[in-house]
Amino acid sequence: MSSDWPRARLHVVTGKGGTGKTTVAGALALALAADGRRTLIVEVEGRQGLAQLFDTPPLPYAERRVAVAPGGGEVRALAVDAEEALLDYLDMFYRLGTAGRALKRLGAIDFATTIAPGLRDVLLTGKVKEAVTRTEQGRRARGRVYDAVVLDAPPTGRIARFLNVTAETAKLAKVGPIKTQSEGVAAILRSPLTAVHVVTLLEEMPVQETADATAELAELGMSVGAIIVNETRPALLDGGKVTQAELRRGLTAAGLPADRATVAGLAAEVAEYRARLDLEHRLRGELDKLDRLMLELPLLPEGIDVSALYSLAETLTKQGVVTA
Repeated sequence: MSSDWPRARLHVVTGKGGTGKTTVAGALALALAADGRRTLIVEVEGRQGLAQLFDTPPLPYAERRVAVAPGGGEVRALAVDAEEALLDYLDMFYRLGTAGRALKRLGAIDFATTIAPGLRDVLLTGKVKEAVTRTEQGRRARGRVYDAVVLDAPPTGRIARFLNVTAETAKLAKVGPIKTQSEGVAAILRSPLTAVHVVTLLEEMPVQETADATAELAELGMSVGAIIVNETRPALLDGGKVTQAELRRGLTAAGLPADRATVAGLAAEVAEYRARLDLEHRLRGELDKLDRLMLELPLLPEGIDVSALYSLAETLTKQGVVTA
């Protein structure tokens, strides 16, 4: 399966809200940092979800180490702020420096990103692109600072618009730095350097949004890497039928009440569970039809903490997740 994993350097992780995309992004960053590698995980929605996930203080607009990966690698994290990214942009292209800070005090930056929402996405994705292409003298692996960058992206309902920066900024500028910046970002996002992974659950709405998102991304010329099925559970029953007589005998053998009401209630639970298994089987079939690499992560009943992230990262590694 490792041959099917995309040899990308930017891994964009999206998914319907509630599917655990931030958790999956964190586990993926750890997996990609194994054996002495360095990865950067970036969030762009201002939720400080990565700080909570890695149990660290709120992240500033700076790259901070948040975890050490197996084999001595490291994971750094960055919370991209549109306002700070705009200041970087102004300094880079217009050399405003202190004047840019004055604009911040005057509220001009909020005004700019409000009247031109597409500019905000250019700034956010532009910072990610800079991290992907950044080089450092003396670093191994062709001088890259990061072996991989993981983007905890907006949910599937907004992912196509967020990544389609060229179309959004065409309304803002026909020439100049904004146009150049957006085109540079678009080129990275549509190249083999980028893979978009979609996180889903075996539930109706997440699976439907997964299908919709993969179709939208394909239309935009973006590469969909893996569909990651989160919170999977092993089947507790095989395909055979469980009769009430079998339930009664089992309860009796276990020393539990086996009266009619108890047996009937347990039989109803069995029927409900089987219906759930049938639904999951059908939804797996729908995901199979998308013809994408499919990975699975287990449900962890004890919840998600840092140790759970390492466990999920190990599961991803066993399924073939490797660094380009």
